[in-house]
Order: sequence, then C-alpha cells, then structure tokens
Amino acid sequence: MSEQLLVQHCSPTLAGLKTGSLFTCACGDSQALGETVDRWNRRLAGKGLRLTLLRRRNGRALLYLFRPERLRRDLCRDAAAALLRPRGYDSDCAEACLAHLRRRLEGSEEFPHEIGLFLGYPPEDVRGFLDGRTDCTCVGCWKVYGDARAAEKLFNRYRKCTQVYCRQLAGGKPIERLAVAG
Repeated sequence: MSEQLLVQHCSPTLAGLKTGSLFTCACGDSQALGETVDRWNRRLAGKGLRLTLLRRRNGRALLYLFRPERLRRDLCRDAAAALLRPRGYDSDCAEACLAHLRRRLEGSEEFPHEIGLFLGYPPEDVRGFLDGRTDCTCVGCWKVYGDARAAEKLFNRYRKCTQVYCRQLAGGKPIERLAVAG
C-alpha cells in the first residue's frame, strides 16, 4: 500500500481535520497485509494515528485510518451513543465499538451506515441517513440533513487539504511530515 493511496484517501485525517477515513486496496496475501498495516502503525503512531483492517473480501481490504482519542470522544457523545446503543455497540469503549463494527461488516452484504460516526460525520446527519430521510440539504462527502453551509465549508476544506497533501507528497515530502500530531 503506497503513501499516495493513503494521502489520496486520508488527507483530512492525516491533517487532523477528520476523525477517520476509509479506503480499499488490493489484498492477496493476509500476512503481507498485516505486516504492511503494522509498518504503517509504527510510522504514524507518534502522530496519534492508527490504521486497522475492517474487512477482507473478494481480494480487497477495507482499511480505516483514524485518530483513537478523537474517536473515543466522538462515540461518547450522547447523540452518537443513542445511535450506536440500539445497534449493539458499547459506546463507552472505542475498541469494543471497532470490534463490533468489524463483525457487522463481516456478517452482512449491507454496509452498516452508522460507520459515519467512525468517520466524524455529525450524528444528526448519520441519523437522517439511517432513518431513510429524503430531505437532505446537500450532498458532499456524506448526505447532510443539518447545516448545509457548515458542511459545504468542511467539504471544501477536505478537498483543499487533499489537493495540498497530494501536491506536497508528489514534491517529496514524506507522510510522517504531512501527518499532524494530535
């Protein structure tokens, strides 16, 4: 897995703007993937980042780069906990939540849409999507059911961050220097 793949899909998380990011990559050999994930974790641990495998299926791996401290805070919020509890999550423990998310991903063809909470999406927007509402106010990185203007500003920050990080990586800046300590 290349630095380019991480930067292309995870720049806002690397920059500390976002709790977590998801991306997929080819995965033929489980042991090699595990070693790669371990190597990335050693490189990024000092920045408060962690990479973990969420699911392997059909020769593809779904990976999650996240900031554990920020995830703990996000999942403990009342609005997030209220969405997670009925789905079998213990929002008091981020590690237990991740383990439950992995089980939900493995056990179903359907994607568990509460995953938005693991990515830092506003609980109000995750709830709107889970409830099947059709009155979203805008669509960007996710469907927004709340403050469209604030969401569009955030989407623009994410887009600009990704452009800047991709340019800096192409210019030779290593990922350890791109990642912001958090």
